[in-house]
Amino acid sequence: MVRFIRLEAEEKANEISIAAEEEFNIEKLQLLEVEKKKIKQDYERKAKQVEVRKKMSVFLFYYYYLFIIFLSANGQDDVVNAMKESASKELLRVSNEKKGYKNILKGLIVQSLLRLKEPAVLLRCREVDKKIVESVVEDAKREYAEKAKVQAPRITIDDKVFLPPPRTKPDSHEPYCSGGVVLASQDGKIVCENTLDARLDVIFRQKLPEVCIVSYRIVSYHLCVSIRKRLLEKVGA
Repeated sequence: MVRFIRLEAEEKANEISIAAEEEFNIEKLQLLEVEKKKIKQDYERKAKQVEVRKKMSVFLFYYYYLFIIFLSANGQDDVVNAMKESASKELLRVSNEKKGYKNILKGLIVQSLLRLKEPAVLLRCREVDKKIVESVVEDAKREYAEKAKVQAPRITIDDKVFLPPPRTKPDSHEPYCSGGVVLASQDGKIVCENTLDARLDVIFRQKLPEVCIVSYRIVSYHLCVSIRKRLLEKVGA
């Protein structure tokens, strides 16, 4: 009887052990499947993010490349001209500051004389500047003579032909002059255009590479931000 009970107990114990092992294996497999699914989902999510970033980079590069081509072919002159136009408007303030403008005119005359190095010259200015020029021309002659170590030249102020007047309307296409002078040799073969507008042209030509770089950076930055925003909106949709 005791032997029978012992055998029965051993069989029950074996059954419980086998059932427990099977249950453990089933649970282990379920956990493995859950973790595999999580890893797969995480991988797919990261892969999708990488793909989206890749597409965004391609789109950004493509549109930026098109923009550079467009700006180089069509837009560069517009951007530079707009900056130049803005600077040109500021020149009107220079000629309106009478005391400072008087010194500027004298300096421009001296500079022009140093370039021409002629014993006699013809000077042209705006009609509104004639009195200011007359008030500084003698000082300018003396300063030139001291710097060049020569006799003071003879300067004839043209009272018949004047430089164009200052611009009165921003959108006007009439000839205008923001200030300054034009000096020429007596025979007219040598001319030194030393107006404020001419000097602005020289500065822009010298600084054109830097101006273009700045305009490229400003406009392309806003373009890239706009494109990136649109792409993110499409991805989110």
